[in-house]
Amino acid sequence: MLRPLDELRYFFTALGYFTRVPVPRWVGFERHYLNAAARYFPLVGLMVGGVGALVYLVALRVFPASVAVLLSMAATLLLTGAFHEDGLADCFDAFGGAYTRDDALRIMHDSRIGAFGALALMVVLALKWQALAFLPPMRAVWLMIAAHAASRTFAISYLLTLDYVRDEGKAKPVAQRMSVAAFGLAVICGLPWLFWPDWRLGCLSIAVLIVMRFAIGRYFVRRIGGYTGDCLGFAQQLFEVTIYLTGLAWISS
Repeated sequence: MLRPLDELRYFFTALGYFTRVPVPRWVGFERHYLNAAARYFPLVGLMVGGVGALVYLVALRVFPASVAVLLSMAATLLLTGAFHEDGLADCFDAFGGAYTRDDALRIMHDSRIGAFGALALMVVLALKWQALAFLPPMRAVWLMIAAHAASRTFAISYLLTLDYVRDEGKAKPVAQRMSVAAFGLAVICGLPWLFWPDWRLGCLSIAVLIVMRFAIGRYFVRRIGGYTGDCLGFAQQLFEVTIYLTGLAWISS
């Protein structure tokens, strides 16, 4: 049974954990809030994408599309504190530079960035920038919103099927097994936006993301036996850029 005040508390917990937005003091903090808050991860993504889209539209009145997209990306990076990009870099350093599971987890835990992580960030951010800059403005706006929400939905799907591999860690309270009902709420918050204004592109995007989701999940299991918080950020970033590239390929075909 949903309790509106508890659900509001979980939403604000998600907002405070995944962004730099201050939350009301009455929300408080308990470790179990974080696990319950995971269902609102896509809704937070929807808000992040909305801020990015708004900055893009405002900037587009003054600057060319390429500059407007960069300003939009900068706004989302500031809003989230590059939370997911950090996971992307850590995972590329770990998976690219380690041979054993323990080495991968150790490198992933290291706050320093290596060559693999730096190159991955450059490539992924450049792909986002170029894909969005070449899209028609209103299509770019909608894909920004849809991609931020849908990519987070697919990222937290690993909470349904994989095990968290660290005994402790920042993501440990979040990374308990998610119930099907909680994930259903995440799907409702995160996926419908992909189907407007073109439901065919939405179906194509979902199909591509499902294939990627299983491929990435199998890779996580093979390399480290499950996932970490960094793995979720890594997955979210790859899912997000895939949505942009799928949209660009669709209108270019």
